[in-house]
Amino acid sequence: MTAPAPTGLFGALREQLTDAAAAFAGSPDALAGILAGMVDDVDRALGERLEIFPVCHHSPASALAMARRLRARPPKVIYLELCEDLRPLLDELRNCRLPVAVQAFATELDGFPTEWSPLSVIAPITEASAEYQAIAYALDTPGVELVLVDRSTDHVYQWTPRDDQPAGPDPTSTADEDAALHGDAVGLEIGDLRPRFAELESYLLHHGKVRHWSEWWDQYVERPLADADHDTYRQVMVLIGSLFRRLRPSRSARDDRDEDRERHMWTRMRQHLTATGADPADCLYVCGAFHAASRVEQFGLDSTAPDFPISPRTGTRWRYGLIPSSHSAIEAQFGLAPGTVSIAAANWTAAIGRTRLTPFRLAGQQTGKKGRRSRASTATAPPDATTDRLTGFLAAPPALDQLDEAELRGWCVDIVRLARRNGYLASTADAIAVFETSILLANLRNRARPTPYDFADAAVTCIEKDVVPGRRDVRRLCEILLGGDRIGQVGYDSLPPLARDVLDRLRPLGLDLERRTVQRALLDLRGDPALESCSDLLWMLRHLLPADAVRPIMGERRLGHRSTQESWDLALGRNQRALIELGYEGVTVEQVLEQRLRRAVRAPDATAARALAAVEDAIRLLDSPRLVDEIGARAVELLAAERTVDDAPEVLRRIRRLLAHHRTTAPTLPAWCRAFVTTGYAHYCTLLPTAFVDEATGVRQVGAMLGFLFHLESLALSLGCDRSQLELAVAQAHPEAPAKLALLWAARHQLGLLPLAQLRERCAELLANPLVVPAFPHYLSGFVHALDPVPGLAPFVVETMSAAFAGLPDPVLLPWLPTLITTLREHGPELVPLLVREAERTFPATLPALDGWTPPWAAAPTAPPPPAPAPPGRTGPLADVLVAHPDSVDAVAALLGCDAPWRSPAVHGPPAGSGVSTLLAAHPGTAHAVAALLTAPGRTELSAG
Repeated sequence: MTAPAPTGLFGALREQLTDAAAAFAGSPDALAGILAGMVDDVDRALGERLEIFPVCHHSPASALAMARRLRARPPKVIYLELCEDLRPLLDELRNCRLPVAVQAFATELDGFPTEWSPLSVIAPITEASAEYQAIAYALDTPGVELVLVDRSTDHVYQWTPRDDQPAGPDPTSTADEDAALHGDAVGLEIGDLRPRFAELESYLLHHGKVRHWSEWWDQYVERPLADADHDTYRQVMVLIGSLFRRLRPSRSARDDRDEDRERHMWTRMRQHLTATGADPADCLYVCGAFHAASRVEQFGLDSTAPDFPISPRTGTRWRYGLIPSSHSAIEAQFGLAPGTVSIAAANWTAAIGRTRLTPFRLAGQQTGKKGRRSRASTATAPPDATTDRLTGFLAAPPALDQLDEAELRGWCVDIVRLARRNGYLASTADAIAVFETSILLANLRNRARPTPYDFADAAVTCIEKDVVPGRRDVRRLCEILLGGDRIGQVGYDSLPPLARDVLDRLRPLGLDLERRTVQRALLDLRGDPALESCSDLLWMLRHLLPADAVRPIMGERRLGHRSTQESWDLALGRNQRALIELGYEGVTVEQVLEQRLRRAVRAPDATAARALAAVEDAIRLLDSPRLVDEIGARAVELLAAERTVDDAPEVLRRIRRLLAHHRTTAPTLPAWCRAFVTTGYAHYCTLLPTAFVDEATGVRQVGAMLGFLFHLESLALSLGCDRSQLELAVAQAHPEAPAKLALLWAARHQLGLLPLAQLRERCAELLANPLVVPAFPHYLSGFVHALDPVPGLAPFVVETMSAAFAGLPDPVLLPWLPTLITTLREHGPELVPLLVREAERTFPATLPALDGWTPPWAAAPTAPPPPAPAPPGRTGPLADVLVAHPDSVDAVAALLGCDAPWRSPAVHGPPAGSGVSTLLAAHPGTAHAVAALLTAPGRTELSAG
């Protein structure tokens, strides 16, 4: 590419750059084309009829230049690079304390992938920015129109590739909680000006002798342009934007989006000029320097290219509001070095005092600062726009800025004072060392005057040494010293209706909830019943907001229980962003909570356990029977659709609690509770055989299934369930794992299919088999889990463990103990206390009593005394009742087809020679076995348990 002829405003500069390229590169083609193209970009931008004002975000130099431009030649229309649908929010800035962020938020998506939810777009605004100066001027000056021309927030995501999930930085990646104020939103930075070529940025940092990009910008752009005139500022900023635009890697999707944004903005400006008939000479276009050097076909008002086709917005419902921001949040959002925005704010304050320029500030704006207002500078007309200021700026040597020893000395003294307060052993010698090191570092970096970056590096070198005694290191202390991390606040009038409603309803507490400190609220609900509404609201906020926003210290809210006294730690001011985003979801807290509960049970990953938890929350927090019935019916559907039993313990725990609550508060169980019990009984009976043999299903889950079936069996049978289904399920189960096998034995024992004597025999056989003894702890784990569905087995489990400890030799028992302890701790920690209580009840309480103590299971069974013979002519009160009221017996006899007489008027009992007496006398074994079973010690203990 051959460089054009040296014509136009910058012809001489173009010729110099071309000659320099030929001299250094040996060829005038590649490098000369880039340098000449940069000059062409500047010439093109400055020759546009609509004045382009290039800016860099959070740049004090840009803010100063904007303030001077607005006072020298006030425009009537300002076109600003910001999402066009955020315009109504800018009027609310006067009720806030900067920095704040303009936010668009959406949870109900239409046209976007569901995994992107929630969508959030953030545009932070600080006082030391050219955008805020333009906004404040336009909103407070009559007859001035502010038009936002950038793509809408909906188009931000429309133009995002579907294979990329847009997300901001992880707020948990930083130790500063204030850095997470923006959450995981997608940031919109007006005037983004940073090299998109990693090698170029590395080259600039290396040869500039700086650590990060913010420091390079401060040294080589910010300070030289702070006192530059209007034309010099514009020409240099466009040149920098063109440099970064041309020296970039191959085209990417981001470059295409940037060019589409430029086409969008020029299309919107031309449409507005056509619709309003405004004079371009009275308009000002504020955009990033990167976009000022645009080469799209729609660039300029005289372009003949057709308007850029703008697609319609999707059906996504966007909500808008202001959220608090902070310097550290802005740095984390856009990947800036820590302290960059704080240093920029300090430079802005110093520049205002030095130039005596009065910046624009919205009427009624909360500044958070105290001090006298600077006097307005005399407005001078801007220089002639046809003058080449760029050549002189690039050729002039850097201005020598004299060392302000008083300022640097004050910084050194203050940093030593802060360091001593935070645990550092700093002294006056360290202050002197910081002073001298700051000057030394500035000289090494070719600076006549130490910058805040030099001072911070010197302080870290001289004070921090190799340890950090507190949570704040020296670099953080330097940031505090130079201005600190200012945190913005959204005023009451700019809050959404829900946030204002929360503050109004909590007003009886007598606290200033807008403060960022943690405040303690004491509620005596018995002495002041009017505070019950505040308590209800706090419990709902506890469920909706982050854990540190509303934290209960004393008191609880569970099913059927309300505390009479409560104590809360409230930090709503610190969590203002979360409260504001809560207001995007509804008008009241009750509405938002109801929507979230419904959304939770309708989600694709919803489970029956989560639905039961939502039922509990609806009862505790909302007390809405309609909502409870709706969510309960959904829980029944989810339980019937589940194919695994992973949540069986949680389901059992919650349904027990809910059934106990309804039994004590209502005359009858709700329909959804009855349906849940019957559905769960049939569901778990169906899955029980598979769960016993499935290796992925743990013993805890199988024990919870049996607990559901046995504990709710009486209720399920009364509601129409069939017990034979449970018996068939147990009969079809054939587990091989020791723990599940023990559970199966316990279930069969509960159903009456496995007597306790046979269970003892099986355990004795296991302990007698040396090959099974190492796995016996797993059997015990199964028996421990069986204590929940079959609590009567507690004496038997104590007996089995005692027999194992008494019978096993030490070489076997000692290696066996660690396995037993770890197994019980892992699989049944909540059931072990039940076993301990049973052992405490069984074993003697004193050591002397232990010597003569005999275990109940080792005592010899005593035969019961023979029954006393009945006197002749009488067989007991039962026979007397049957004879006196024979109707029931006669009806049964008629049903069975027995017509023989069954009673005698003289003798009530059956005759001695009857068929029953003859049969029992001929075969006494059955009667003796029943008598032995009823008089066995284990049967007595089981009954007592």
